[in-house]
Amino acid sequence: MPASAVSLRAAIRGALAADAPLTALLGGAKIYDEPPRTAGLPYVTLGQDVISDASTATEPGEDHALTLHVWSRQGGHREAHLIAGAVLEALADAPLDLGEHRLANLRFIVADVRREGDGRTHHGIVRLRALTEPL
Repeated sequence: MPASAVSLRAAIRGALAADAPLTALLGGAKIYDEPPRTAGLPYVTLGQDVISDASTATEPGEDHALTLHVWSRQGGHREAHLIAGAVLEALADAPLDLGEHRLANLRFIVADVRREGDGRTHHGIVRLRALTEPL
């Protein structure tokens, strides 16, 4: 995985964990790459990151298609929608520090909230696109 992807994921996780409205909805800074077996819902996980070359003729760059997952069992779709919205708000103008890379652009692509097969869990999928460039 490119260093920019590791830095981007760490910066996003840090921004989400530091966001008071989001952590209030989650009942703590429950933002995981891999949730602990004992993690209680709701929580957010960082999912797939598909990276492609976004270099121009003169500048190197990488395009990241990043997926975040919201997991909830309370209040039907409502809680999952509120958390997904809080995720987007937390990242809207967050000053993400990527170390040796620069975040040129971060934008929301799509959000989807659905009921899982167990009939109780709601799963929100938030997709983002990010463009990173080396410093």
